[in-house]
Amino acid sequence: MSSRQINPPPRLLMGPGPINADPRVLRAMSAQLVGQYDPAMTGYMNEVMELYRGVFKTSNEATFLVDGTSRAGIEAALISLIEPGSKVLVPIFGRFGHLLKEIAVRAGADVAVREKTWGQVFTPEEIEQAILEERPTLLALVQGDTSTTMNQPLADIGEICQRHDVLFYTDVTASLAGNEFSADAWKIDAVTAGLQKCLGGPSGSAPITLSERAVEVIRSRRHVEEGIADGTAGRGTRIASNYFDLAMIMDYWGPQRLNHHTEATSMLYGARECARLLLDEGVEAAVARHDLHGRAMLAGVQGLGLQVFGDIAHKMNNVVAVEIPAGIDGDAARTAMLQDYGIEIGTSFGPLHGKVWRIGTMGYNARKDAVMLTLAALEQVLRAGGAEARPGGGTGAAAEIYQSPQNGGQPEEHDQPAHSQVVSP
Repeated sequence: MSSRQINPPPRLLMGPGPINADPRVLRAMSAQLVGQYDPAMTGYMNEVMELYRGVFKTSNEATFLVDGTSRAGIEAALISLIEPGSKVLVPIFGRFGHLLKEIAVRAGADVAVREKTWGQVFTPEEIEQAILEERPTLLALVQGDTSTTMNQPLADIGEICQRHDVLFYTDVTASLAGNEFSADAWKIDAVTAGLQKCLGGPSGSAPITLSERAVEVIRSRRHVEEGIADGTAGRGTRIASNYFDLAMIMDYWGPQRLNHHTEATSMLYGARECARLLLDEGVEAAVARHDLHGRAMLAGVQGLGLQVFGDIAHKMNNVVAVEIPAGIDGDAARTAMLQDYGIEIGTSFGPLHGKVWRIGTMGYNARKDAVMLTLAALEQVLRAGGAEARPGGGTGAAAEIYQSPQNGGQPEEHDQPAHSQVVSP
């Protein structure tokens, strides 16, 4: 058994996530711990709530963190909103729609699904028709699904849900901060995310925001843990999970500070810094940065002669899927990228496993040098595997995006997160 200090190899993480965390986030996470009820700590918790209202573009009072990976946030939202036997509609267009379905089934829901071929998205009309046919109490829909790289349009869905008295939950783990999103303007009742994609942090904390409608549903099932009873009577059907009981978690984050668990202090520091950096840059500027470098990567892989998977018009800004060329061993190529160049790209799941590579440009890695280095390395790996790739075709096509009049010929303005020091892989 080794007793040596952890010393991870240098990597440039250009897959679908996680990505290299912004060094400022890592520095924030190294700060000293304080007690969970120390005024400094409760002050930081209040700051986190306010910061994430800006990130989600909401005025929701119930905006806080669920301690755990992005899946912890998903499960907390669904298990707290779904009562056993209630009808839930899950439109599926990739792996993570299947995840929402599974969690809803585990929560005891009567789940109806609609499915799209991977690489496509739903229209508002299709969603509304499914709502009319199924009459659910909750619609659960992913915004950005990294398994397919598709970005589901949400702007019209909330109004449809309100018109039919349906709660609307969405998972924005893969899309938040790199693509347009507005919880209040789009009338979304519950939203969960993670730090490890466009927010530029590590996995382990799940920001969440809940509308007043969602809070009312969750509060109608509020029960206080027996060992810390506050004299209030329990209401409704008890939420099946203790750890993911949002009624109790809201009591912990709220003025009552009713104990639920010990807040993950270092992760809270990291989540706070992710939001602070995003709002310092500006949400719109961050989305524009992801759009620029995403377009450069898209042009670059096309310049290498690779075929892009799916409906490009609905692709997320921050990740692209390309079909693995005939004759190329996809896993061997990924291994060569990692071992020879220290660059990680991803494969996919289910029907796309071994058929596509997924290349991300997100968070701290949504910057020009990361894009150009990845394209240059990929060209060499393709050529070594026997594929025809025009010399300089990828970096040349990306350079044209950066130099185009549309971008003012000055990509430096959105070249990297504001004030960041670029770290060599």
